[in-house]
Amino acid sequence: MSRSAHAERLCVRYNEPMRTTEVLRRADAAPALPRLGGMARPNGVVIVSERFWAFASTEGWVREGTMPAPPQLLNRVPLVRGLVRLFASVSPLFRRTGAAGGRERKLLVFALLAPFAFVFLPGSWSLAAGISVTAVLLVVLLRGRALYLHGAEHRAIAAAEGRRLVDTWGGVARPSRISQRCGTNFAAIAVPVTLAADRLWPLPLALYTPLVVLTLSLALSMELWLAVQRSSASLRRIVLLPGLLLQRVTTREPRLEETHVALAAVASVLRRELELSGLTASD
Repeated sequence: MSRSAHAERLCVRYNEPMRTTEVLRRADAAPALPRLGGMARPNGVVIVSERFWAFASTEGWVREGTMPAPPQLLNRVPLVRGLVRLFASVSPLFRRTGAAGGRERKLLVFALLAPFAFVFLPGSWSLAAGISVTAVLLVVLLRGRALYLHGAEHRAIAAAEGRRLVDTWGGVARPSRISQRCGTNFAAIAVPVTLAADRLWPLPLALYTPLVVLTLSLALSMELWLAVQRSSASLRRIVLLPGLLLQRVTTREPRLEETHVALAAVASVLRRELELSGLTASD
């Protein structure tokens, strides 16, 4: 089955526990699985692979789609490759049939464009405006049960990596809710890099300055992030320590039903990955 056959669609899957656990069982036995990432939403969990994404809602439905496929050349260009990965990871939020509603997508766009207006404000006012927008954005993103679902997302991905998906679905296994690949760890790197770039920017301020500074900061942060992920385990723990500690705040211990939401998204992605590999859930 080709990747193009997996068009974006809305379907109910994890209210069918037998089907979901069968996919998880096949995934546990698979010789190899793709690396997964994800993000928590106030009302569900997004799980992504390089090729597919799924958003499992706490209301019982799963929305499925395919990830963007940028030219391979871009994935080999320093700085550019990091931005490509970063934008791909959040692409499910900005799709009309994605993981965010219309009003939330507008808020996210506003948060991205607001720095252009702040450049004309005095220094202290610009800082205050930036903090206010960030605070509002965090309240919106972390409302509801997002912190618990964030922990569930990490647990579900760890279960896939440890081949304990079925045990985790049944509550027998409880992989850690803390993850070394969490976006919180990336933020702990990106925030100081962005602040330093803003302070050290050598050119006169212009309308384009916030975009250039932000883009370069994110690109450099992603290069550092990729280097950290390739480093030794001991060095990785040291560098990621601030982010790992911050996850004690940005995650909560999930209940089993919240873990089921995250595992439903994992099952949706892995079902399509296994189908693409010729290892269907009915084999």
